[in-house]
Amino acid sequence: MLHDWPTTILIGMQISLRVVLRKPTAGVDFALQQGRGSKYEAVQRQRSTGKDLKFEFTVGVKTGKDGAPDFSGPFVQGPRGDRYFYIDIGTYAGQLNTCWSRRLKVPLSCITWDLIGSNSTLTADIPGVGKNGEPNCAYGWMKELDRPWQWQGTSRKDAKPL
Repeated sequence: MLHDWPTTILIGMQISLRVVLRKPTAGVDFALQQGRGSKYEAVQRQRSTGKDLKFEFTVGVKTGKDGAPDFSGPFVQGPRGDRYFYIDIGTYAGQLNTCWSRRLKVPLSCITWDLIGSNSTLTADIPGVGKNGEPNCAYGWMKELDRPWQWQGTSRKDAKPL
Protein backbone atom coordinates (compact mmCIF):
# COMPACT_ATOMS: atom_id res chain seq x y z
CA MET A 1 0.00 0.00 0.00
CA LEU A 2 1.39 3.36 -0.96
CA HIS A 3 1.36 6.09 1.65
CA ASP A 4 -0.70 9.24 1.41
CA TRP A 5 1.52 11.36 3.66
CA PRO A 6 2.96 14.60 2.37
CA THR A 7 6.43 13.86 0.99
CA THR A 8 7.93 16.71 3.01
CA ILE A 9 7.34 14.66 6.16
CA LEU A 10 9.20 11.70 4.67
CA ILE A 11 12.36 13.52 3.67
CA GLY A 12 14.91 13.01 6.43
CA MET A 13 12.77 10.83 8.73
CA GLN A 14 14.38 8.41 11.17
CA ILE A 15 12.80 5.27 12.62
CA SER A 16 13.89 3.20 15.58
CA LEU A 17 14.53 -0.52 15.18
CA ARG A 18 14.97 -3.22 17.80
CA VAL A 19 16.21 -6.74 17.13
CA VAL A 20 15.49 -9.44 19.69
CA LEU A 21 17.66 -12.47 19.03
CA ARG A 22 15.91 -15.36 20.81
CA LYS A 23 18.15 -17.70 22.82
CA PRO A 24 21.29 -17.51 20.64
CA THR A 25 24.14 -19.98 21.03
CA ALA A 26 25.85 -19.54 24.41
CA GLY A 27 29.50 -18.45 24.48
CA VAL A 28 29.32 -16.74 21.09
CA ASP A 29 29.68 -12.99 20.45
CA PHE A 30 26.98 -11.12 18.49
CA ALA A 31 27.20 -7.51 17.30
CA LEU A 32 25.46 -5.04 15.03
CA GLN A 33 27.54 -4.26 11.92
CA GLN A 34 28.19 -0.57 11.28
CA GLY A 35 29.77 0.09 7.88
CA ARG A 36 30.33 -2.02 4.78
CA GLY A 37 32.86 -4.33 3.20
CA SER A 38 36.11 -4.77 5.10
CA LYS A 39 35.70 -1.32 6.69
CA TYR A 40 33.10 -2.02 9.33
CA GLU A 41 32.84 -1.88 13.10
CA ALA A 42 31.07 -4.41 15.29
CA VAL A 43 28.97 -2.32 17.72
CA GLN A 44 26.75 -3.25 20.66
CA ARG A 45 28.84 -6.43 21.01
CA GLN A 46 27.35 -8.99 23.40
CA ARG A 47 28.43 -12.48 24.44
CA SER A 48 25.48 -14.83 24.59
CA THR A 49 24.65 -16.77 27.73
CA GLY A 50 21.78 -18.48 25.91
CA LYS A 51 19.30 -15.77 26.92
CA ASP A 52 17.73 -13.26 24.51
CA LEU A 53 19.95 -10.46 23.15
CA LYS A 54 18.66 -7.03 22.08
CA PHE A 55 20.08 -4.51 19.63
CA GLU A 56 18.58 -1.03 19.12
CA PHE A 57 19.45 1.58 16.49
CA THR A 58 17.93 4.02 14.02
CA VAL A 59 17.84 4.14 10.23
CA GLY A 60 16.90 6.91 7.85
CA VAL A 61 13.86 6.48 5.62
CA LYS A 62 12.63 8.42 2.62
CA THR A 63 10.36 7.83 -0.34
CA GLY A 64 12.10 5.77 -3.02
CA LYS A 65 11.68 6.34 -6.76
CA ASP A 66 8.99 3.64 -6.83
CA GLY A 67 7.10 5.17 -3.88
CA ALA A 68 8.22 2.46 -1.45
CA PRO A 69 10.26 3.23 1.69
CA ASP A 70 14.00 3.43 1.08
CA PHE A 71 16.43 3.08 3.98
CA SER A 72 19.83 4.60 4.67
CA GLY A 73 22.43 5.00 7.37
CA PRO A 74 25.62 3.41 8.66
CA PHE A 75 23.95 0.06 9.41
CA VAL A 76 22.08 -0.30 6.11
CA GLN A 77 23.41 -2.65 3.42
CA GLY A 78 22.29 -3.67 -0.06
CA PRO A 79 20.75 -2.06 -3.13
CA ARG A 80 17.57 0.03 -3.20
CA GLY A 81 14.55 -2.29 -2.93
CA ASP A 82 16.54 -4.99 -1.13
CA ARG A 83 17.99 -3.23 1.92
CA TYR A 84 19.03 -5.15 5.04
CA PHE A 85 21.46 -5.03 7.94
CA TYR A 86 23.77 -7.58 9.55
CA ILE A 87 24.15 -9.04 13.00
CA ASP A 88 27.77 -10.26 13.06
CA ILE A 89 28.51 -13.57 14.73
CA GLY A 90 31.74 -14.98 16.20
CA THR A 91 34.88 -13.73 14.43
CA TYR A 92 32.85 -11.18 12.42
CA ALA A 93 31.80 -9.72 15.80
CA GLY A 94 35.46 -9.56 16.87
CA GLN A 95 35.54 -12.74 18.95
CA LEU A 96 38.83 -14.63 19.06
CA ASN A 97 39.21 -18.38 19.49
CA THR A 98 35.81 -19.37 18.11
CA CYS A 99 34.77 -21.61 15.24
CA TRP A 100 31.87 -19.31 14.30
CA SER A 101 32.24 -16.78 11.46
CA ARG A 102 28.81 -15.75 10.29
CA ARG A 103 26.46 -12.89 9.57
CA LEU A 104 22.73 -12.93 10.19
CA LYS A 105 20.88 -10.90 7.57
CA VAL A 106 17.75 -8.96 8.60
CA PRO A 107 15.59 -7.52 5.79
CA LEU A 108 14.38 -3.93 5.81
CA SER A 109 12.52 -4.19 2.50
CA CYS A 110 9.42 -5.64 4.20
CA ILE A 111 8.94 -2.52 6.37
CA THR A 112 5.78 -0.85 5.08
CA TRP A 113 4.57 2.74 5.23
CA ASP A 114 1.86 1.56 7.64
CA LEU A 115 4.52 0.29 10.06
CA ILE A 116 6.53 3.50 9.66
CA GLY A 117 3.36 5.54 10.26
CA SER A 118 2.65 3.68 13.50
CA ASN A 119 5.19 5.97 15.25
CA SER A 120 6.54 3.01 17.18
CA THR A 121 9.80 1.18 17.56
CA LEU A 122 9.78 -1.62 15.00
CA THR A 123 10.82 -4.94 16.48
CA ALA A 124 12.34 -7.94 14.72
CA ASP A 125 11.89 -11.16 16.69
CA ILE A 126 14.45 -13.65 15.34
CA PRO A 127 15.36 -17.17 16.47
CA GLY A 128 19.05 -17.20 17.45
CA VAL A 129 19.65 -20.89 16.82
CA GLY A 130 18.78 -22.96 13.77
CA LYS A 131 17.22 -26.43 13.79
CA ASN A 132 20.75 -27.80 13.42
CA GLY A 133 21.70 -26.26 16.79
CA GLU A 134 24.10 -23.73 15.24
CA PRO A 135 23.81 -19.92 15.25
CA ASN A 136 21.37 -18.81 12.57
CA CYS A 137 22.93 -16.94 9.67
CA ALA A 138 22.12 -15.14 6.41
CA TYR A 139 18.40 -15.49 5.62
CA GLY A 140 18.36 -19.20 6.58
CA TRP A 141 16.48 -18.41 9.78
CA MET A 142 13.44 -17.27 7.77
CA LYS A 143 13.10 -20.72 6.15
CA GLU A 144 12.75 -22.37 9.56
CA LEU A 145 9.72 -20.37 10.67
CA ASP A 146 6.23 -21.85 10.56
CA ARG A 147 4.68 -18.53 9.49
CA PRO A 148 5.66 -15.57 7.31
CA TRP A 149 8.00 -13.24 9.21
CA GLN A 150 7.35 -9.50 9.59
CA TRP A 151 8.51 -6.54 11.63
CA GLN A 152 6.15 -5.63 14.48
CA GLY A 153 5.35 -2.19 15.90
CA THR A 154 5.65 -1.68 19.66
CA SER A 155 3.83 0.89 21.79
CA ARG A 156 6.84 3.22 22.18
CA LYS A 157 6.56 6.34 20.00
CA ASP A 158 9.96 6.66 18.31
CA ALA A 159 9.60 7.87 14.72
CA LYS A 160 11.23 11.30 14.72
CA PRO A 161 11.78 13.85 11.97
CA LEU A 162 15.39 14.97 11.70
